[in-house]
Amino acid sequence: MLDRLLRGVERLAVGLAGLGVAIIVVQMVWISYGVFMRYVLSRPDGTVTEATALLLFPAAFLGLAYALKEDAYPKVSFLPDALGPRGRKALDVINLLLMLAVGGFFAIAAYGATVKSWDSGAASEILLWPRYLFWAPGALALIVFSLHVALKLTVVVTSPAGSVRRPG
Repeated sequence: MLDRLLRGVERLAVGLAGLGVAIIVVQMVWISYGVFMRYVLSRPDGTVTEATALLLFPAAFLGLAYALKEDAYPKVSFLPDALGPRGRKALDVINLLLMLAVGGFFAIAAYGATVKSWDSGAASEILLWPRYLFWAPGALALIVFSLHVALKLTVVVTSPAGSVRRPG
């Protein structure tokens, strides 16, 4: 049951990372268009800066759970390498608890911001796009990340020391 749930969350993480890639491609094309308009045609587009800035928030968080799935976070390995299996397990638990605390805090904050922007009908200043459209993917990504961390933490805590591949 736990393994199936973890695999499902990891598939969702891959999908969210794909959405993040799509957002980055859109930003790349839009910024290139803005540069072309400004420097080649001398007709700057006033929407480029706001649009690409608003897209930074979701793009920044959509790959979090995928990075955890791939164990891609930077880490210092001398301490875990010096510890035995029980020490590594304890260090993994502490690391995952810290990730859960930070990810959970930001997930709650982003969810709250999404709900408030939905309720208020707030829109961006120039494009007049609803702000919840930018908060919602980031909030979803942070919630999925926190769930992923909680599942990995459960796997580490319930497994014997040394039997689990080291989490991110």
